Amino acid sequence: MGAGPPDAPKPGFGTQMKTPRTDLQANTYDFENIPLVKATGFREYDARWWFGGPQYPKAPELNFLGVQALGLGLGTLIREMGVAPRIVTGHDYRSYSLSIKQALTLGLLEAGLEVHDIGLALSPVAYFAQFALDVPCVAMVTASHNENGWTGVKMGANKPLTFGPEEMGRLKDIVLNGKFNTQPGGRLIRVDGMRERYIADVTKSVKLSRKIKVVCACGNGAAGAFAPDALRAMGAEVIEMDTNLDYNFPKYNPNPEDHEMLVSMGQAVLEHGADICVGFDGDGDRCGVVDDKGEEIFADKIGLLLARDLSKLHKNATFVVDVKSTGLYKTDPVLKENGATVDYFKTGHSYIKRRTTELDALAGFEKSGHMFFRKPYGYGYDDALVAAAAVLQMLDRNPGRSLSDLKADLGDAWTSLTMSPHCDDEKKYAIVDQVVADYSALAKSGGEILGRKIVDVNPINGARVTLDDGSWVLVRASSNKPELVVVVESMQGEDDMRALFRSEVKPRLAKFEAVGHYNQEI
Repeated sequence: MGAGPPDAPKPGFGTQMKTPRTDLQANTYDFENIPLVKATGFREYDARWWFGGPQYPKAPELNFLGVQALGLGLGTLIREMGVAPRIVTGHDYRSYSLSIKQALTLGLLEAGLEVHDIGLALSPVAYFAQFALDVPCVAMVTASHNENGWTGVKMGANKPLTFGPEEMGRLKDIVLNGKFNTQPGGRLIRVDGMRERYIADVTKSVKLSRKIKVVCACGNGAAGAFAPDALRAMGAEVIEMDTNLDYNFPKYNPNPEDHEMLVSMGQAVLEHGADICVGFDGDGDRCGVVDDKGEEIFADKIGLLLARDLSKLHKNATFVVDVKSTGLYKTDPVLKENGATVDYFKTGHSYIKRRTTELDALAGFEKSGHMFFRKPYGYGYDDALVAAAAVLQMLDRNPGRSLSDLKADLGDAWTSLTMSPHCDDEKKYAIVDQVVADYSALAKSGGEILGRKIVDVNPINGARVTLDDGSWVLVRASSNKPELVVVVESMQGEDDMRALFRSEVKPRLAKFEAVGHYNQEI
């Protein structure tokens, strides 16, 4: 018998994973046999694709073989980085997330990794498992707050950090160009009981000394399997709201930054006479808060309240906030009195996580609801239940004062919702670059916005344009969806806040044909 053609597989071995393509169509032979991976799914600090399904008209950007190729590429990158080839995997609650994770696991095993599968999880549970199991790497299958039809993976190889642009760029190169390193020795270890270990850890130092009635809103996402029990273990009286698991998300997408969920949370507080409502997104790494009057407090101002509270206990502490956050951090008298330092940095959970670690900060806060607590409160990653615990402890340390009372102590600033007009991934960064250039030129020429001079254009993450009265506008590119992100804040009043958007930012962006419909407006 001859040796066979040069490219024939060796006995006992299969062929190498095919190089992914970007042009495959569903309901074809090739779609079932070749990986589909669109380049746009590799974002700044995680991966996010439209996976779709038969009920959706939009074409998929990823298939199951593409997910397997992603796992093989991730395993290849981990070995290239010189990190021990051991990884934690978990998945959020979507109809397809378990299948996505299984396809990812096949790729990781093909790369010779030891995979520790913790089952249904929140992102912070997967991060916790890295510490609990002493495993260096993580791959959490989640679309986070994205609508059904989306999927993605949050990844890291250096706890508590997750990948940033450098790692994601290299992963993209490996996967799209088929630079895979297949290795023997892959092993799957199923880990039971991580939910219980996580809840015990996140509640071990939280024992409330007074009755606090808490509405727990989960939007039917995975947090419903974790948050109610954790809050009760902290000593709270818990009223459950949409905590049953339902991957159809029958009321709304679980995102405590969206107006619809916040309104429902406020109504529940008033209906039950609760002290607070805490809401959780689909993978439990973001926390939204509504006060005793049923009014939402955006996460940047919750962060300011927490920074004020913690700075009394930890003098000269450093806090990190993202560029979407209120300007009140700069002027707050309590922070100044306690010697606190505040650092504004790029929006994005990986950016703030990394910056918080680099500066040895006590905590980091994002307006989106990601909050990062380091020792003695947390491990440094974003965890909505750790954030909720910090808010409850703050209330516990202020007997006789409600959350709305504490909020009233803050300076006056009127901050908008986060608004996101559609903009294709291939076009959004160029548009933001042009917006930065336009604002910089306007500032240099002495131009004004609504009668106020521009005193600063911060380009660290889009354009944060600060006016002479402290008001500001922000335009940046979303890191995980085909959208831009717009936030405005006025130091004058609600009408001025609306004018900053309607008379300044919206008309400016309307000049670009690629900027489309907003998800919500003020």
